[in-house]
Amino acid sequence: MVQDILKKVEERMDKSIQALRKEFATVRAGRATPNLLDKIVVEYYGSTMPIHQLANISAPEPRLLVIQPWDKGSLGAIEKAISKSDLGLVPTNDGGVIRIVIPQLTEQRRQELVKQIRKMAEEGRVAVRNVRRDLNDEVKKVEKNGDISEDESRRAQEKIQHATDKYIGEIDKILATKEKELLEV
Repeated sequence: MVQDILKKVEERMDKSIQALRKEFATVRAGRATPNLLDKIVVEYYGSTMPIHQLANISAPEPRLLVIQPWDKGSLGAIEKAISKSDLGLVPTNDGGVIRIVIPQLTEQRRQELVKQIRKMAEEGRVAVRNVRRDLNDEVKKVEKNGDISEDESRRAQEKIQHATDKYIGEIDKILATKEKELLEV
């Protein structure tokens, strides 16, 4: 019973880390990556779709994204969605593909992005702590039902705390790496 709870700790905290990494991938660091456009949704034929379902996105050069739609009729809608996004990118449409030149980040914009990723990291820490709280409650409930002893409960809670510390440390490492990447000129 306790082993199942401890297994859940690893799984759920790992999911929090993966979600944070995915979110960090959408923050641009002056380099072109197809992940930059992950959050963009395009209004196309009356429905909204993620951009990667409408086009192939590639980064042939460090500061260039090329978007090649499967249906040429979606070019205008994709261009409009990118222009409306909060990424501050300017798409150029040549009738067949959309090119986006990634501009150099200003110092002020770098500082804004650092604040943004710190907030994301704090949300990741909160998610990990929520997992800890939920599973500690589960352990206490099992102890209250008499299925495990008080000592086993305390040991399980210590293991959960150890896992929490490990995952929060990992979040801090990921944050430090991303901050360094953003502040790099």
